Amino acid sequence: MNESTPRQRSLSVLLTWAWLVVIVYASLFPFSGWRWPAGPALWHILVLPWPQWHDRFDLWSNLAAYLPLGALLVLRQEAATSSLAMGRAVLQACALSYTLEVLQFALPQRVPSRADWMLNGAGALAGAAVGALLRHSRWRQAVALARERWFERHGPTGLILVVLWPVGLLFPAPVPLGLGQVWERLRDQLGDALLGARWAESLLLGLGPANVAPAPLAPAAELLAVALSLLGPCMVSYCVTRSMRRRALLAAGAAALAVSVTTLSTALNFGPQHALAWSTPTALGGIALGLVLAGLLLRGGVRLVAGIGLMAITASVALVAQAPSDPYFAESLSGWEQGRFIRFHGVAQWIGWCWPYAAMWWLLMRIGERES
Repeated sequence: MNESTPRQRSLSVLLTWAWLVVIVYASLFPFSGWRWPAGPALWHILVLPWPQWHDRFDLWSNLAAYLPLGALLVLRQEAATSSLAMGRAVLQACALSYTLEVLQFALPQRVPSRADWMLNGAGALAGAAVGALLRHSRWRQAVALARERWFERHGPTGLILVVLWPVGLLFPAPVPLGLGQVWERLRDQLGDALLGARWAESLLLGLGPANVAPAPLAPAAELLAVALSLLGPCMVSYCVTRSMRRRALLAAGAAALAVSVTTLSTALNFGPQHALAWSTPTALGGIALGLVLAGLLLRGGVRLVAGIGLMAITASVALVAQAPSDPYFAESLSGWEQGRFIRFHGVAQWIGWCWPYAAMWWLLMRIGERES
């Protein structure tokens, strides 16, 4: 059996914990209305009920969600044999799924089900089998070598930021590619919490009036916001590789991901017939401008591209915060929050909110490092 390097093991552990957070969040979202269920007896809760109806989307999502977890739980167990690693992985995944299903009894918007638990276990078993094959496969070493060749700096953190960026794009945004639009909701939450406090009146006044729609962004401002929203992730990827050819491919891949994921998000919100409604001349021009700016920085050192990336992300967040929400955007958010996307809504929303600030902190750390 091929032994993995400490760097590979650290990435497996980090990815495992990240996927665990995703599963827990998607299973317990929206984390509100907790109460002890008054109807069913304790034994009925512990054995889990059979569902009264079946949804194909639920079946596939419950199966697919635990497949990566099963594979990751096997891959992180370097000292165990494949059969033992598979057994541990399936038991751990089933225990997690059972705990979350029982906890869903306390959430009025969630429906616990024995079928969901069984599908989660089946997905974990299939994923564990894949993980066991990968432990003995040359593909694992080939993928690890390719990753180390492409992303040779700063460990797995930069790679995870690169991978998470398109996930954040799945949550609908008022400006194409615009992430970090959290300030309006924070202001509203703070206003509700401090309502009636005289000492907080000046603070709330400084944050701006609530429930007042800002003026629409000028076409030039929207074009710049889109361009900077693409340039920022490109600079993050530049920080983890020095090769001009690889940087060019990563920038082109970021643009392709931006187009495809934004199209997918629009199709999910407004229907497949409106999938390209976002692709206005302004939005496409912003993507083209972002690619041109990324191309001009292919030769830049790590500290230079980190500094430019920090400025680009900061400016894009500021511009997106000024963009108003139209009625169609509000309607799409309602669809995410009340429809079947509730399982993925919280994860994509939080990644979209937090990604720019995590990237800014990481880029700030890169600016403080010496060139090597």
